[in-house]
Amino acid sequence: MKDRYQITFLILGLFFLAMSGFIVYAGVMADSAPPSESYIMIGMAVMCFCLSYLYPQFKQKDERMKLIREKGMFVSFFAMMMYLIAFNLGLKLDLILLTASEAVNILSTLLICTVFLSFVIYSRIY
Repeated sequence: MKDRYQITFLILGLFFLAMSGFIVYAGVMADSAPPSESYIMIGMAVMCFCLSYLYPQFKQKDERMKLIREKGMFVSFFAMMMYLIAFNLGLKLDLILLTASEAVNILSTLLICTVFLSFVIYSRIY
């Protein structure tokens, strides 16, 4: 039987996914790019879905979960460095044109997704 926290994370993930879908839909219907706030909503949906999957394992607090967290954060650090280098080069060479808030929202979403998806991947490996 699923734990109530697992179901709560699943409901929150669906809620964030619906909100981001609505915001993207509104942006498309207004003939513009989706607002950068929708990226954070997508990141939060990914985080909630990952936590829904990981909750039964995270509540055990054993050596395996400690290893998964350490490896996930280690990989996420290097991924974040690559994201920062790519954004820095893209902005300096005028390959990408973003406002500061768009860049922060995109980087935040990438970081959230990378951390929690790496936790899921390492939980499947170990």
